[in-house]
Amino acid sequence: MNNTEIISKPIFSKTIHGLGDIHLRFLDLENDIETVHDWVTRPYASYWGMQEYPLEEVRIGYQEIIESDYHDAFIGILDNQPIFLMERYQVSEDPISTYYDVKKGDIGMHILVSPPQKKIPNFTWHIFSTILDYLFSDIQTERIVVEPDVRNEKIHVLNKRAGFQYHKEIQLPHKKAALAFCKRSAYKKALLLEEKKNSTLKNEKP
Repeated sequence: MNNTEIISKPIFSKTIHGLGDIHLRFLDLENDIETVHDWVTRPYASYWGMQEYPLEEVRIGYQEIIESDYHDAFIGILDNQPIFLMERYQVSEDPISTYYDVKKGDIGMHILVSPPQKKIPNFTWHIFSTILDYLFSDIQTERIVVEPDVRNEKIHVLNKRAGFQYHKEIQLPHKKAALAFCKRSAYKKALLLEEKKNSTLKNEKP
């Protein structure tokens, strides 16, 4: 198996009723970078911090991530189309570790959903829960750490829906961020609440 086949092979999949199969694979720099550049330079991705970056600068940034020992980048696929970018990193090796007491099993995560093509109910939630399912599928992961921009209201809503607890605001070099944590048990509880809510909605339909 060559490197291209290894990169393009899904490492995690989840079937969403009414939507299809979401597959997660490693970022393929050569084949994905133009798509990623298109996403990160759009107005909706302002909190990603790459809006003014030319293609080559985005390429260099993700080349560094790919070559890193503690940082990974992934692409989510639905119906053979890329639908999100996700980064995973070891918190203990990242500058964010200086802002709180890092615990064993802490994993950092960033997510960027593709520009919307059409409105799909709960689309972002399905993506978000697929990512958390993948991260927590590693038995060594006990807690997911995020540090979104304090102004990013949409991601705060999504985080809290998934069980993230907000700890404090911190001033990073490039943004004022909200530090939040999601324990495995909190995410399981959030999923049960989602199931209960969906069941109630089904029963209320005529």
